[in-house]
Order: sequence, then C-alpha cells, then structure tokens
Amino acid sequence: QVQLVESGGGLVQAGGSLRLSCAASGIAFAIRDLDWYRQAPGKQRDLVATITSGGDTSYADSVKGRFTISRDNGKNTVSLQMNSLKPEDTAVYYCHVLRRGLNYWGRGTQVTVSS
Repeated sequence: QVQLVESGGGLVQAGGSLRLSCAASGIAFAIRDLDWYRQAPGKQRDLVATITSGGDTSYADSVKGRFTISRDNGKNTVSLQMNSLKPEDTAVYYCHVLRRGLNYWGRGTQVTVSS
C-alpha cells in the first residue's frame, strides 16, 4: 500500500523559510519521479517542483530561485526547501507519485505566509 505523509507546514511571515518533508512507503522509492503540488483556496492544484529518479529537478516559474526540491533515497523522503516566502505561496502542499499509471497523494500540509 502506497503511503505519502507530508510534514513541516506552518505559519511564517513573508520573507521567511519553511522546509517540507514527505515520507513515502509502499513504493520502490529510488526509481520514482516525485513531485510537490500546491492548492490555494478556490484554485486548482498546481505542480510546484519535480525531482526525477536521476536527481534532475524542475520548478514552476513562480518558485524558481526560491524553492529547492531534494530527495534522500536511503530514507525514502522527498523535501521542499522554501525560502523568501510570499503571501501568494499560501496553500496546502501535497506530495505526489505516479506508480503503475495511478496517482498517489499525501493528505497535504498547510503553509500560510502572512504579509
């Protein structure tokens, strides 16, 4: 059974930093591409960052230069370091993996950035 559990969200002032983590189980972690998405109230869920099995990374334009995605295959975790946070980064952040054609999501972690 695939499980993704996010942690690390919270309330932070604009300009601050947070580090999100996602612990994965039930998958062959090292061979999977992993993603972080976010969803603000009343908006669609958007892709924030991806890290491939080979360690290549890509980011949404809105977070480039501020967010860094990383993975630890020994601990089956994927992290998102978020710096220079802005109020528009406020959202629920979700960890995601695609396995055998199925999408798996965590429950999400709330990030709130105050101005």
